[in-house]
Amino acid sequence: MSKPTIKVLAKELGLAVSTVSKALRDSHEISQDTKDKVLKLAAQLNYIPNPYASSLRRQKSRTIAVVIPEVADSFFSIAINGIEEVAREKGYHVLIYLTHESLERETEILNEFKSGRVDGLLISVTRDTCSGTHITEAIEAGLPVVFFDRMCEDIKAARVLTDDYESSYQATRLLIERGCKKPAYLSISPNLSINQKREAGYLAAVNEAGIETSQARIISCDGPDDKITEQILILLRQPNRPDGIIASVEKLVPPVYFACKELGINIPEEIRLIGFTNLTASPILNPSLSTVTQPAFEIGKTAAALLFKGIEKTSFDLSREKLIIPSQLQLRDSTL
Repeated sequence: MSKPTIKVLAKELGLAVSTVSKALRDSHEISQDTKDKVLKLAAQLNYIPNPYASSLRRQKSRTIAVVIPEVADSFFSIAINGIEEVAREKGYHVLIYLTHESLERETEILNEFKSGRVDGLLISVTRDTCSGTHITEAIEAGLPVVFFDRMCEDIKAARVLTDDYESSYQATRLLIERGCKKPAYLSISPNLSINQKREAGYLAAVNEAGIETSQARIISCDGPDDKITEQILILLRQPNRPDGIIASVEKLVPPVYFACKELGINIPEEIRLIGFTNLTASPILNPSLSTVTQPAFEIGKTAAALLFKGIEKTSFDLSREKLIIPSQLQLRDSTL
């Protein structure tokens, strides 16, 4: 009879290979009951660990991966700078993978990591990532994972975020205090946790102000830029058009400017605008744009530092970590 392998143990017990591996290593992540079952069967089958294979697994690639939807968004490009600063200090390389908002591509990328290609993963999920099975499998295979900005709520993993609910609430209150009675919220995707929290903050502010539901509109903007611009043109051509707009992500800001210019609508005299963006050109737009500016560099730097703590300290329970770094409301001419 051939020597039993860890896969044989896993199959016999109906457990994942990663679970059996952690049980054999006496990991704190595995219950004592499961450890006892694994050890009992290992003894019965005379299972002997392969020290060569174990040593290969312990080797480090000195590389971490960053998986993001795009780099055109200034938030991600700035966050990467923060990540690379920490990685450089640690003597690590950074591999950047773009999903282009494709869940299929995101799944393919994470499947590549199961072989040990990278030592850790920083990820901001796509707008279509509802189920994070592919991410859970990577974590179960022993890959340290930290979410930043975008995340899956149902996955137990470390996360570094900003105060999306509070910053959206404050941005909406600002519009209302500046006289807006019909503020609209431009949404990018109902699946994204950041959008859900920003939308909730918007609704809390308009409800608190006693604004009727008919005057508080949430507009779903999806697709390429020209389609988004057309959706905003339709909104602004309505007789009861909004007098204030919150753009929930950076890519929704230029279409609002284009639509207002085409229709001859003056910002901020006829409509006030505020956007979630780290766009460096915000102060020189015409008019200059009021923004909710996320601490992108700090988020990237903090997420990377947390990931390396998980890589270097095997006893550290990375999955319990949740850090929130506040955004800043920067007022300019578009809300005057």
